[in-house]
Amino acid sequence: MTIDADTILDVRNEPPARRHELIFDTYHALVPGAGFVLVNDHDPKPLWYQFEAEYAGAFAWDYLEQGPEVWRVRIGRPQG
Repeated sequence: MTIDADTILDVRNEPPARRHELIFDTYHALVPGAGFVLVNDHDPKPLWYQFEAEYAGAFAWDYLEQGPEVWRVRIGRPQG
């Protein structure tokens, strides 16, 4: 699977233990310049720290909605 346009990944109904795996699989499928919108039931700040540790400078993170019940974050792979 290759993602070349913004896809919505809603993990609210996924078991917590599976969420990060699903998110990183989606990130790895991105072509440069593409992104996806993560929909979550809490602030995914720990996920941001994991991205920063493993992919510093190789991802974009933009909050679109910040709770209190739904968080939406666009996660992207920069061009080039």
